[in-house]
Formats: sequence, structure tokens, C-alpha cells
Amino acid sequence: MVEVRLRAVRVDLQSNTPVLLLQESEGLGRTLPIFIGAPEATAIAFALQGMETPRPMTHDLIRDLLDTLGTTVERVVITELRESTYYADIVMRRDGRELRLSSRPSDAVAIAVRTGTSLFVADELMDNEGILLAVEEEEDEDEGDGDGDDVSPEEIVGEFRHFLDTIRPEDFSP
Repeated sequence: MVEVRLRAVRVDLQSNTPVLLLQESEGLGRTLPIFIGAPEATAIAFALQGMETPRPMTHDLIRDLLDTLGTTVERVVITELRESTYYADIVMRRDGRELRLSSRPSDAVAIAVRTGTSLFVADELMDNEGILLAVEEEEDEDEGDGDGDDVSPEEIVGEFRHFLDTIRPEDFSP
């Protein structure tokens, strides 16, 4: 498994669709881009920004439920790409037993952000689908902490607001 960090949640300008960028923590710096839905992008952006909502959002509820049941989330693994769909596992521990739950990557990442859980990508998946992106290397060298905080929550929310302002109903038709 390759450990990754959530590099950013961006909006792809061609498709006007949110995309997760999961970048290798060490090694070549390959990035796995995963297109996600707008609600999931919002959920991730809210968590990154530390926004409090009057009532728990779905991923907050899941975190609270797991905590109440004495279950810890140990890691999230993006496991495979099958027929243009990514799959993930949420690996948890309860009463000394490891539990795996299949999940959409966007939901798994939304939960990982809320629980401070490490993210991983299966070796074969990163080998086949990982790409090298020209990312702001100077910024990385200046920051040097590798924790993914170099993309501000305001930037993510701003990009998402732009996405919401420009999306049309026909963009969702098959």
C-alpha cells in the first residue's frame, strides 16, 4: 500500500466536476485523481475548514456513531478501479477485531478527514492510475510539513462555490 495525503479537492474545468487529488506521501509524488459528487466535495471541504453545522452532517453522524460503539477507524484504502468506478475500504477496529467496510472513496475520505485517519492507495492501483502532476513544488519546499495544509480551506470552498454557480441541470444527464 502507498500512503497518500489529500492534496486538494478541486473542480475539473473541462467537466466542471469536483475531483479529489490523493498524492503519495513519499516516493515519486504520484497523484491519484478521483472524480466525486458535489455533495461529497462539500462534506470534505466543510471538514477541512472545520465548519460546524447546527445538526450533524451524514459523515459527522457516522463518526459519532462509530465512536459511541467503541469502533476506531484505522485507515482508508482506495482498493481498485473497476469499470470506471473506484472502490475503497474503511478499515476499523472494535473489541480487538479488524472490520472492513466497502465504501465509495469520497465517503471514505470524508470520514477519514473527520477522524484523522491515514489514507492509502493499493500499490497496483497507484502504479496503473497514478499520475505526476506539476504541483507548486516551491510551496511544498517552503512548507515542508507534508500534512496537506498548503491548500487553504477558503480556496477549496471558493472553487466549490464557483462550481455551484456554474453548474447546469443538463450537466448531470448521462
